Amino acid sequence: MFRGSIVALVTPFRNGAIDERAFQDLVEWHLDQGTDGFVPVGTTGESPTLSHAEHQRVIELCVEAVAGRAPVIAGTGSNSTEEAISLTRHAKKVGADAALVVTPYYNKPTQEGLYQHFKAIHDAVDLPIIIYNIPGRCVVDMTPETMARLARLPNIVGVKDATNDIVRPLLTAETCGPEFCQLSGEDANVVAFLAHGGHGCISVTANVAPALCAALHDAWAAGRHAEALAIHRKLMPLHRALFCETNPGPVKYALSRLGRIAPEIRLPLVMPSEANRARIEEALAAVGIAV
Repeated sequence: MFRGSIVALVTPFRNGAIDERAFQDLVEWHLDQGTDGFVPVGTTGESPTLSHAEHQRVIELCVEAVAGRAPVIAGTGSNSTEEAISLTRHAKKVGADAALVVTPYYNKPTQEGLYQHFKAIHDAVDLPIIIYNIPGRCVVDMTPETMARLARLPNIVGVKDATNDIVRPLLTAETCGPEFCQLSGEDANVVAFLAHGGHGCISVTANVAPALCAALHDAWAAGRHAEALAIHRKLMPLHRALFCETNPGPVKYALSRLGRIAPEIRLPLVMPSEANRARIEEALAAVGIAV
């Protein structure tokens, strides 16, 4: 079971290329700060604008840097089933612990198409798969009933739920069972998600506040729910600021202000406006992170 604070890692760039040293330094920092798991090359890792070779290299760098000290859940999704199979095979080969597979974007498959897509990946690669359901980016929403069909397959083990529907984890547990791993994909609803049976969060905010995010999940797991809520309230200005523009522009700007990466992002995304840069810096200060 994957649980706790799992960071959706950014992919640092320098002069247009992947900054391998900065990436692996981020991983080491996260391990020191208590992060429970890693997701390289998800949405926050700018997977849409990485070449296949870059995509694979980032997974390799993550597995190498983590060195078995925490789970690595590699982003391997695509709107092409064959491409998703190829990326998942590579993740398995280089030692990832699981694959995060997004619902196919743009082609708008039916529920049956979603089922067949994930089943094909499942049947082709012996690796635990977490479904990434994010209707706001993919335009399709996997229903709890379709997820329940997939949950019967032995290596479909969970979901990253970015529906922002706080009733959804209750419905998913009802159809898929309490052992089906449910990870929030929305930082701002994490405590409510945990209260509704969730197991953790694949977090953007953890990129810049790893210790606080880890402390929240540790407090919740220990039954200190009021403490977890207090941490969540403290983090709320940062959760909101990091989504003031399209992710990962704001979080990459925040990390650049912390001196951990260069302020680079690939088109068509751009770094935040001056006004939003000020908002991000104010949010960092509000949670006690000095820039």
